[in-house]
Amino acid sequence: MFRSRYSSKRDSIWGFYILMLYTTPLSCLANFSQAKELIYKIKEGLPKGTFIGAIGVDLRLDFTVEPPFLFSLTQKKVSEQYVNINNTTGELYTSAAEIDRETLCPYSSEEQGCFLSLDVFVLPQQYFQLVKVKLLIEDVNDNRPKFPTDEIRMSVPENTPINGRFAVEQSAIDPDLGIYGVQTYWLVNDFGVFTLDVEENDGGELTPFLIVTNFLDRETQAEYVTDIIAEDGGTPPLLGAATLKIAITDVNDNCPKFTESQVNVTLHGNTSKGAQLARLHAFDPDLGANAQISYAYSERVPRDTRSLFHLDKITGGIKLARKLDFITTTFYKLTVLANGPGCIPAVATVTVYITKVVTGPPAVIPRYIAPEKDGVVTLKESEPAFSPIAFFTIKNMDKSQRVDCYLEGFGPFRLVPYQQLENEYLLETTETLDYERTQEYELILVANNTQGLIIKTFLKVQVLDENDNAPVFQQSLVEISIEENNSPNTFLTQLQASDPDSESRGEVIYILGGDTPGIFVVDHLTGVLTVATSLDREEKEKYRFIVRAVDQGTPRRESIATVVVTVLDRNDNSPRFINKDFTFFVPENFPGYGEIGVLSVTDPDAGKNGWVALSILNGSDIFMIDTGRGALRAKTSLDREQQGTYQLWIEAADGGVPALSSVTMVTVLLLDVNDNPPVVLFPQSNQSYMLVLPDTTPGTSIAEVYAVDKDTGMNAVIAYSIIKRKGGEPGSFAIDPETGNITLKRELSNRGLYSLLVKVSDHGQPEPLYSTVMVNFFVNETVSNESYIQSLLTRDVDIEVEEKPWYISQMTDGPERYELVPCRPIVISLSVACLGLFSLVLILISYICCKRFKKMRKKRSEVEVPLKLKNGSTNFLNRKLRQMSNI
Repeated sequence: MFRSRYSSKRDSIWGFYILMLYTTPLSCLANFSQAKELIYKIKEGLPKGTFIGAIGVDLRLDFTVEPPFLFSLTQKKVSEQYVNINNTTGELYTSAAEIDRETLCPYSSEEQGCFLSLDVFVLPQQYFQLVKVKLLIEDVNDNRPKFPTDEIRMSVPENTPINGRFAVEQSAIDPDLGIYGVQTYWLVNDFGVFTLDVEENDGGELTPFLIVTNFLDRETQAEYVTDIIAEDGGTPPLLGAATLKIAITDVNDNCPKFTESQVNVTLHGNTSKGAQLARLHAFDPDLGANAQISYAYSERVPRDTRSLFHLDKITGGIKLARKLDFITTTFYKLTVLANGPGCIPAVATVTVYITKVVTGPPAVIPRYIAPEKDGVVTLKESEPAFSPIAFFTIKNMDKSQRVDCYLEGFGPFRLVPYQQLENEYLLETTETLDYERTQEYELILVANNTQGLIIKTFLKVQVLDENDNAPVFQQSLVEISIEENNSPNTFLTQLQASDPDSESRGEVIYILGGDTPGIFVVDHLTGVLTVATSLDREEKEKYRFIVRAVDQGTPRRESIATVVVTVLDRNDNSPRFINKDFTFFVPENFPGYGEIGVLSVTDPDAGKNGWVALSILNGSDIFMIDTGRGALRAKTSLDREQQGTYQLWIEAADGGVPALSSVTMVTVLLLDVNDNPPVVLFPQSNQSYMLVLPDTTPGTSIAEVYAVDKDTGMNAVIAYSIIKRKGGEPGSFAIDPETGNITLKRELSNRGLYSLLVKVSDHGQPEPLYSTVMVNFFVNETVSNESYIQSLLTRDVDIEVEEKPWYISQMTDGPERYELVPCRPIVISLSVACLGLFSLVLILISYICCKRFKKMRKKRSEVEVPLKLKNGSTNFLNRKLRQMSNI
């Protein structure tokens, strides 16, 4: 009972295992539902189709299984946006949308990393795996630093000590990480009084600090304008810029000063109340509250004197407050103080002299033509010369007294009697006023009579500014040099133009002329000139354009400066051969050191960067090259039969540091010269012979002469001809001039030895070369006595000249027969012979060419000995020769 239960249970378990083996592949048993994780590193910004990784290879899958694996991305949005997968190989590629690390992981740090997670299914079901793929997106330097604002304003007190530090709060931001973030800051122009330092806080952020390196003076220069540059650590580095305006704030480091410290005033005893006696003026170059001035009498001035002469605390004007008592006092001394904040007062003394009045003093009554307020007249600087300002009428005149009127003070003014009217005076200008030279004038109209009475009338003339000055460049011609291949937005220079007009009339903006290439950019306010793109000297070496400096007045005025940008050369071009490769044809036996050909090479760089030297990388033992002209020469005469083609590698290197080079291939092909005569290969010697049966029928090919020529072309085209014979009748034998095939033309009636002297000639020019061979035939049924035949071969017997040359034989024995011209008178025969010779040469050349391509051969007889090795071997030829020798 126990055994049966155990046996049943065991059988069911084995059945389950067998079922699993038949329904599930082993690989699936091993990997099913086990999630794998793969990590790939890629850089951001890769173009579409960049290979990322091969999931199937990295999982070590067996691609030979059936059905094949399929790979699928589960996130369709990710697949369409960032990556694509090859469904059969599992290879991952970037898709159309570039991966931007800053967009994908805007808040990730360098330590955390930026990951893009993907789920990949490995299918079909029997192979199913879930593969977790993580793409680590590595940062690249694709963002330039950027300041939060285009203009940064800072205030620095003018009394800042040297090494004083001021934080630039608007620091630049670069979304790239690590070394690709902002690394340093610098100023385009430090004016010799500033520098930048960079501090890093605990969070790794860099803050630029402006450091004062020299003493400041607001009264000398109140504002500094430059560019602050943020630079990252990429290669090449990317830059960001902002305009930095440094305002020098005022401190009270100046005290008031009087323009005149001693003023004398003469008053008549009957001067009316309220008459203005003098106007004191003090100046403080500080600004605002630091420049506020108040006027006051010194404590040494008695109280009753103060009450007699009223002092305006703001304007410094002194007026008569009540009637004078000239009987008791003849003069007054007034000490006036100019007070500024935190300053020792400036001191001026006004002495008032009281003159006795005999008759009533003259009265001066002004009538103003120009605009006037409180004794201040305003005139535009554009007013022409001799513009009227005011009329002055003298009254209370005693007819017995004479009054003189004149001006005191400096400036282009005059006081003249008006036409013929008595006691009428006109105040006018003598020349055009200039605001930029003098902004205001103080005039005193003095009237005195013969009794010494003096009346003074004070008048201030203020000049109103107009836009009468155009901006002026510091340099009308600005020459700039910059190396080519510069980084984009490279700083070139800062243009500076000044305009002495006031307010907006003196504000200058900079505008590029219409002829300026679009690659140049100027900051309208600062005049900083930059180039937006990389320059190429080989494309253009000089740029010339104008820059306009325009003020903001009405009407606007402008001036121009010419900018010349010279692009300096860098060794960025390799020497370039005009052809990819060169082929030169040279006749063999060309004399040594003769010019084979010239290699043309160019280098668009300048100076040493464009100097090119040529050298031979191989074959320098045979060839040499002239670096100056690029002429290729052979050191010795060359033989085509020894070597017909030479391939040389020629290098062209320039003189730059480091030097750039290129290589070209030169092929030298030697043209054949007829310097080799034909070499007869068969018969092997003049002592060889061939057995010819007496009953051989005419038309049978009985032998063949075979020769070769090492030359090529027409120099190797061989012609065969019989020039002498021994035995037989003339015309018994014929030889094919092209193939050397010898044919029996007539029956051989006599047994014995026949010999033919065959000339083997080429078609070379200017002189053909040739060689000769003796072809021997032994006519008999068999060779019974070989020594007898050898004795006949060695016997010196004259060989008769063949009646007709080979070409005449061919013409008479060929398919078309021609009869020889009979003898004619000598003159006619010579003429015809010349014509015939010329025609025969043409026919011969045509005949040879046609025969060479047709290659029609007649069938040879069984007794013919093969002279050329066709479809056979050397053993066959030697066997035939032995058979003939043994006959």
